Amino acid sequence: MKISRRRFMGGIAASLGSFAIPPLLRNGNVVRAAQGGSGDAGPGRWRFSGAHWGAFRARVVAGRVVEIKPFEFDKHPTPILDGTLDVLYSASRVRYPMVRLDWYRKRGQSGGLRGDNRFIRVGWDEALDLVYSEVERVQKDYGPWALHVGNVGWRSVGLMHSCGNHMLRAMGMHSYSVGTAGDYSTGAGQTILPYVLGSTEVYSQGTSWDIILKETQVLVFWASDPIKNLQVGWNTETHEAYAYFEQLKQKVANNEIQVICVDPVKSKTRNYLECEQQYVNPLTDVAFMLGIAHTLWKEGLHDKKFLETYAVGFDEFTAYLDGKTEDKIERTPEWAESICGVPAARIRELARLMAAHRTQLMFGWAIQRQQHGEQPYWMGAILAAMLGQIGLPGGGISFSHHYSSVGVSSSGASMPGAFPLNLDTGRTPRHENSDYQGYSAVVPVSRVIDALLEPGKEINFNGHKVKLPPYKVALFSGCNQWHRQQDRNRMKAAYQKLETVVAIDYNWTATCRFADIVLPACTPYERNDIDAYGSYSNRGVIAMHKLVDPLYHSRSDFDIWTDFCKRMQRNVEYTRNMSEMQWVESLYEDCRKENAGKGYAMPPFAEFWETGYVLFPEGQPWVRHADFREDPEVNALGTPSGFIEIYSRKIAGFGYRDCKGHPVWMEKAERSHNGPHSDKYPLWLQSAHPDTRLHSQTCESPTRRATYTIQGREPVYLSPEDAKRRGIRHGDLVRVFNGRGQLLAGASISANFPPGVVRIQEGAWYGPTGPEIGALDTYGDPNTLTLDIGTSELAQAPSANTCLVEIELFQGAAPAVTAFGGPIEVDIGGKVLAGH
Repeated sequence: MKISRRRFMGGIAASLGSFAIPPLLRNGNVVRAAQGGSGDAGPGRWRFSGAHWGAFRARVVAGRVVEIKPFEFDKHPTPILDGTLDVLYSASRVRYPMVRLDWYRKRGQSGGLRGDNRFIRVGWDEALDLVYSEVERVQKDYGPWALHVGNVGWRSVGLMHSCGNHMLRAMGMHSYSVGTAGDYSTGAGQTILPYVLGSTEVYSQGTSWDIILKETQVLVFWASDPIKNLQVGWNTETHEAYAYFEQLKQKVANNEIQVICVDPVKSKTRNYLECEQQYVNPLTDVAFMLGIAHTLWKEGLHDKKFLETYAVGFDEFTAYLDGKTEDKIERTPEWAESICGVPAARIRELARLMAAHRTQLMFGWAIQRQQHGEQPYWMGAILAAMLGQIGLPGGGISFSHHYSSVGVSSSGASMPGAFPLNLDTGRTPRHENSDYQGYSAVVPVSRVIDALLEPGKEINFNGHKVKLPPYKVALFSGCNQWHRQQDRNRMKAAYQKLETVVAIDYNWTATCRFADIVLPACTPYERNDIDAYGSYSNRGVIAMHKLVDPLYHSRSDFDIWTDFCKRMQRNVEYTRNMSEMQWVESLYEDCRKENAGKGYAMPPFAEFWETGYVLFPEGQPWVRHADFREDPEVNALGTPSGFIEIYSRKIAGFGYRDCKGHPVWMEKAERSHNGPHSDKYPLWLQSAHPDTRLHSQTCESPTRRATYTIQGREPVYLSPEDAKRRGIRHGDLVRVFNGRGQLLAGASISANFPPGVVRIQEGAWYGPTGPEIGALDTYGDPNTLTLDIGTSELAQAPSANTCLVEIELFQGAAPAVTAFGGPIEVDIGGKVLAGH
């Protein structure tokens, strides 16, 4: 029996505990009416648009958006949509081109005061002249190794106005520069999995939910919380996956599917499904999995035929399991229990359960954002191979079902292309100097701070040597670098070495506050665009109508970079002599032509633009890796051998100390529950993706913050036992600290968290009391505390979840939150202007 949507949403509200959010909106209900809006049909014009958190209709009256409603196709709209109006009308909007006072006076000699938040207002011509002169200077004085052009991140939706594409295209016309490899979300996973399963997997379509609900008997969410994370998508999100969770909840209640959430905390998904939770000590999943693998092997429960046919390297791995390697330690369930805290009997029970039933393993991304983060993903793939169900309906492994409605079958239709980021054929940069003087042109993205603090150092990265370039100038567009990078105080020290930082954004994020030149981009609701509806389902194409003209002095990225290119007489080449709407229409018509060849009819552009969307039918269910299972020679994996690599000779050949030829258990630099440094800092800090926003997007929204902050600060979730031991009550203001930094947060006490485990959701805006190193963060950014080391020499990815802290009741008068609002506007003499 399919439960009603009302019961589904009621179940979420009743079960979330400290994760509680306002109930997801009923179809057609008003998301929010701005002051002066009635919330019902009234005067004005309805327009269509979209965001990472869903498509919506907006009512515009007298040049102001007064009301928004979720798109009627979206049956499970998220409360994050409630902050959309604040994106437009936030007090944190970047209103004018601004230049940091001390930089304006001293140029590149003012790094020590970066972050003091004193800015002067300039005109657009002067601002772009300053940016252009800086990138000219850095090429003439140094060369391409000294310019870092950084844009890896979620940006705003919209294919024509993709901010990263615009910056990279324009800067590619100007000169060569330092780029980055990998990303902060999946850096370890996307590096290790091509060696093991032949593709990155983390961004791959997974087995369709229709098949999982029909065929799976045991479903394991391993450090994965899809109910929380499916609120957002890479393109405009459809939220179609939630309908399958309605059915899954009923199947759990009827004992038709056994669902187990492996996680130190009771997740939002676990609480909604009311399923089993398997506690495991933080950061010890590899030891836990080794104990399961040992049981499968010793009890003959592994699929020998599958391993012989589809995998290589099992003998090398079992030698490690059996203690026949150098350390002579057998990885028994008893050995695993001493590390992971899961009883040996339970480890054996789980191994037998998985082997006896059709089992689907679903891993989340947070588990690989730790020191040695490659190991749990590799070990998970080995468990799936030992079970022998990879490629079977309802079995195998997935690393993406918590993301962008993966598992909703794809329609098969083509989606529009994007504004081109590369130079046109045969074109060369204005500055053709490509001599990096021995430095690397590409740096692992989470090692960009190392490049400033340890210039010239050689590091290993995925089989290569990288010589870190001491870049002098950095540009960021639509990218909050001061959210995603770890260890704020380390960043402060590094940024003192930079000569110039340019930030282009529509909000005064910490990235803008620690920049020297800030250019005001408009929001996605102040320009026309087009977007894919459904990142994996390819459900349709939506129009993003300009709701209002750009507020204040903001401009679209297209206009900003066109004007930049005028300074080198390449603006016509940049735009291809096309206007904004000509580009939007061109992207649509190219998509329409391609889909016509596939049998998907799309209306002419004018009709589409008036309607606001075109939808495609549902696709056919699909099983990941089924083709490989059917014929592993014809459909070989992308690994060096073409098979699943339990042991990788290639990785072994790299000789890395922290990533061997097969998965191994390695102790962490710091770990709770009797691990290293837990005597001084006993609490493991989990900085998970938030359920209240998308990373740092909409943190500027007072409407959204009012639903989750405590005393105006980001919550820190902790167990009743840990709170009692420290004399902390729910709602208290607390100081969270370690040797790297300190922050203020509001205590949220919840039985969802076991002793020794706390959480601060990442994306909280950084707001220190001052620019000095060690300053107290007034709002609650967890990256004030996180550890900035690479996962290993293989991936060099972020290790944010390897982090220990202590918490204490805050004493004295609390400083005001400094994370939001605009800068301190001053005149050239440094006098604060009226109103500031």
